[in-house]
Amino acid sequence: MEKIILEQLEKKNYKKIREIFDSMQAADVAALLEEMFGEKIEEKELVLLFRLLPKDLAADCFAFLDSDTQYHLISCFTDRELQEVLEQTFIDDAVDMIEEMPANVVSRLLKNTDPESRAAINEILKYPKDSAGSIMTIEYIDLLRNMTVEDAFARIRRTGVDKETIYTCYVKDENRHLIGLVTVRTLLLADKTDIIEDIMETNIISVNTHEDREVVAGVFEKYDFLALPVVDGDNRLVGIVTIDDVIDVILEEGTEDIEKMAAIVPTDKTYMKTGVFETWKKRIPWLLLLMISSTFTGKIISHYEAALASMMVLSTFIPMFMDTGGNAGGQSSVTIIRSLSLGDIEFRDILAVIWKEARVAVICGVTLAGANFIKLLIIDRVSVEIAGVVCLTLVMTVIFANIAGCTLPMLAKKVGFDPAVMASPFITTIVDAMSLIIYFRIASMLLGI
Repeated sequence: MEKIILEQLEKKNYKKIREIFDSMQAADVAALLEEMFGEKIEEKELVLLFRLLPKDLAADCFAFLDSDTQYHLISCFTDRELQEVLEQTFIDDAVDMIEEMPANVVSRLLKNTDPESRAAINEILKYPKDSAGSIMTIEYIDLLRNMTVEDAFARIRRTGVDKETIYTCYVKDENRHLIGLVTVRTLLLADKTDIIEDIMETNIISVNTHEDREVVAGVFEKYDFLALPVVDGDNRLVGIVTIDDVIDVILEEGTEDIEKMAAIVPTDKTYMKTGVFETWKKRIPWLLLLMISSTFTGKIISHYEAALASMMVLSTFIPMFMDTGGNAGGQSSVTIIRSLSLGDIEFRDILAVIWKEARVAVICGVTLAGANFIKLLIIDRVSVEIAGVVCLTLVMTVIFANIAGCTLPMLAKKVGFDPAVMASPFITTIVDAMSLIIYFRIASMLLGI
């Protein structure tokens, strides 16, 4: 498809390009424009292609574009073009766009937004970045409890065209308190004279505007919702969170956790959109910290330098302890971090988690030690005493690594830190140091060095 578009663009066959775009989904058009922009087309061609899109498709496509591509388009738009796009953009999508733009672009965006939408956007921007309020939309269908089904359908037809979803309708009282909800399915199956209060669902699950967005995603996962009402401190309905925004949250949070577990400062940009210098800035802080912290390992080895000099064979097994301990701790920490994010475990479960990980560690450690003992005697041809020291150290290292790997993320979450920062790189540094201490202590006791 990309090749055809480029060929038609070179021939200036804009009618053909418009026909191609008209047969595509908005998300696919956005992906195509992003892929071509920068490498195969310049800014002027990007704007030209966007202007060829039908009006409704253009607005939908714009919402799917990344912030960098949006910025280039906005810079070239006339005020009229910008107004047309914003008129067709849902409030929550407009908020997401504004949060990514520089101040001068934000001013222009708000200037070209109608007063009602501008007020709604400013209201949502007041909420904390990771809260339910920041990802909600105010474009929902609301009904009054004394309406009939016929009245409800009349309201849906009148106002639904501008709403993000019309399947679930929310029932409010005279003071905007959320008192129930009713689905279009229920309305279709009811008699047109039925009163909404008599057929609405009153057992409602909602979230507060300041609830963490990860908690919101957890509610969607647990109850299989398509939309979730958001209320303020007085249980007044202020918006809804829809499934498309929750999917974005899950992807963003998952990416952020992976980056933190790899000791990288999280970024909102994709890999190819992130420059070399910016990538360096994201990676170097943790690399510096881990490098400095690893000097403790060197200090430990220096402290036992005399012992190593008297029995050089001991030094050959140090990499194995460090690698095995780091791997075991990494497995434990990643498992616990994932369970914490899914809500499977809480801090109150810490003793049960430690007890389980300790038993797993003993089994894993003994298995590794048994296999290693045979290897040491047959392949490495070391004495039974040295093999015993190495294998006992291996068991103790795996036990310590598992316990550290499960407790540190839980403690981090308890004190308010992201558990993901306690993943493999951080755990590995701690385990490396402790494995050496354990190794040399056992060697000193059993070998008398």
